[in-house]
Amino acid sequence: MRARRSAAVGLGIAMLWLGAPCASTVAAATATQSLDSVRAAAEQAVRERYAMPGSRIEVTPGALDLRLQLTECQQPLRALVAGNAPASSRMTVPVQCPQDGGWTVRVPLQLQLFRTVLVTNRPLLRGDGVSAADVHGEERDITRLGYGYIENLDQVAGRSLARALARGSVLSPGALGGRRMVRAGDHVQMVARLDGIEVRADGVALGSGDNGARLRVRNENSGKVVDAMVSAPGVVVALP
Repeated sequence: MRARRSAAVGLGIAMLWLGAPCASTVAAATATQSLDSVRAAAEQAVRERYAMPGSRIEVTPGALDLRLQLTECQQPLRALVAGNAPASSRMTVPVQCPQDGGWTVRVPLQLQLFRTVLVTNRPLLRGDGVSAADVHGEERDITRLGYGYIENLDQVAGRSLARALARGSVLSPGALGGRRMVRAGDHVQMVARLDGIEVRADGVALGSGDNGARLRVRNENSGKVVDAMVSAPGVVVALP
């Protein structure tokens, strides 16, 4: 019995002397997945999902718990971004190891998606039309534009403002009303009222607008240009 114990002890000493791995050494040598590779997979998936022509995208993956010990994945990592998920400034992307006994880690990210949108040059009133002189293009992070945005004037052709906008406002679909009652170049009826007397004349609109919008109108007979307010389709009221 004592001889067997001595043999076992001797074998253990020999294994240590020869460098043979013990159970703890094998466990420590198990390969682990780099957390940076997990974060990189999430970032790449978001870039591929939201990058578009004319845009500039910035993605910043958040930190993962350094205590995570993930077995090294023998398959390419799979990051899942829903096809109908709107661009949001803060997102969480699951990253999977798609093999038997694999794992899933949720990676937090910050997303910035910059596009050139239309911003007002001056205060605009409800009912005003929008022309090239009223707006300019400016790069903005659209993930923070919860009310949407307008990228070019073709999107507002024939439309007027449904509400007033301050200078520096991003033009959004919700700020637009229906088609303008009067457009620049239209032949309109000019109505002048004074002391209960109403006089009508033919005119040409020099601006565009919806009901209540102010614009300039040229009297076709006299050539005189006056300030007027749109009161109905094709009808303006001369202002004093």
